[in-house]
Amino acid sequence: MASFQYEDLGTKDYKECWNYQESLMKNVIYEKLSKKKPTSKNHFLLVEHNHVYTLGRSGDINNLLVDKNFLNKIKATYYKIDRGGDITYHGPGQLVGYPIIDLEYYHLGIKQYIEKMENAIIEIIGYYGIKGGLKKGATGVWLDADDPSKARKICAIGVRASRYVTMHGFALNINTDLKYFGFINPCGFTDYGVTSVQKEIGRTVDMREVKKLTKKTFNLVFDNIN
Repeated sequence: MASFQYEDLGTKDYKECWNYQESLMKNVIYEKLSKKKPTSKNHFLLVEHNHVYTLGRSGDINNLLVDKNFLNKIKATYYKIDRGGDITYHGPGQLVGYPIIDLEYYHLGIKQYIEKMENAIIEIIGYYGIKGGLKKGATGVWLDADDPSKARKICAIGVRASRYVTMHGFALNINTDLKYFGFINPCGFTDYGVTSVQKEIGRTVDMREVKKLTKKTFNLVFDNIN
């Protein structure tokens, strides 16, 4: 039942992609309301961004540890946005996925939707021999989540929904330059680290391979709903 309309945007400016997401979301909501029933019309954007920090609705600006001048120095931008969650980083080598779908079509609530997304990410990194898991009280996918001395995050998740139509999504660190996370408290945490597939397995990963795997895995996870 998934049949997502995947669109590979390559590398795209964050604000430009945000605007594109919003336009797609409005179109899906319009179709849903005009037909007066859930719609199977859905989208799934795959993209990499240039260096950018985004802060969620309830996030604390103090979790951005540098000022505007420093952001200019490292060629990074900053946006306060309308998803859930705190602050995170997007940049080259990180696969960002933006599903724009009608949750009512899949009979899902927001919490269940996030759980499905987390499960898909766990499957994806498992392909590379990495055992992912969930951390109590936190979204996203973690490694060694139950060990405070080793816990590290490999994928951040933050979403927004209007009339049960979603936007925003996940950010999975593949070949990401992790030093950029040192300029924030990732997702508001000060006690846990961040990692990537590359760091965990000791080699660079083909992003084309990851995108292909992502499409296959998300289709399988969502096909098992209805």
